[in-house]
Amino acid sequence: MGRANELMGKKRVLFVCVHNSARSQMAEAFLNAMAPERFEAESAGIEPGVLNPIVVDAMKDAGVDIAFKKTKGVHDLIREGRTYDHVITVCDEASAERCPVFPGGGQRTHMGFEDPSALKGGYEEKFEKIKMIRDRIRQSLQR
Repeated sequence: MGRANELMGKKRVLFVCVHNSARSQMAEAFLNAMAPERFEAESAGIEPGVLNPIVVDAMKDAGVDIAFKKTKGVHDLIREGRTYDHVITVCDEASAERCPVFPGGGQRTHMGFEDPSALKGGYEEKFEKIKMIRDRIRQSLQR
């Protein structure tokens, strides 16, 4: 069986945040790890940035390696003709409104989480706060 047959029946999910550097990357990794037989998740940013290294550490702390991931832009995915069953914004409400509509009529949902790039403090303080955000994302996906 080819890859196309393997994907039949799987729901395609796109997680979107502003920079694709933290929240959407965590959500993508968790959903792919939790239910690979039911979902194929990807993530992208409205203005793609650089993967947050503290987020990489926090995910490694949870047993998930995202160090190899690269950020992507939502507009690039649209140009490529990608379609999704679900587009889930994980940024704040105002930023979520900037997310373009994807062709194909997928269901759009918003699940807002605090922005790790806006956190103040040193490494340890940010790491602890990011772990809390990470755990909220994981809990939301388990529902």
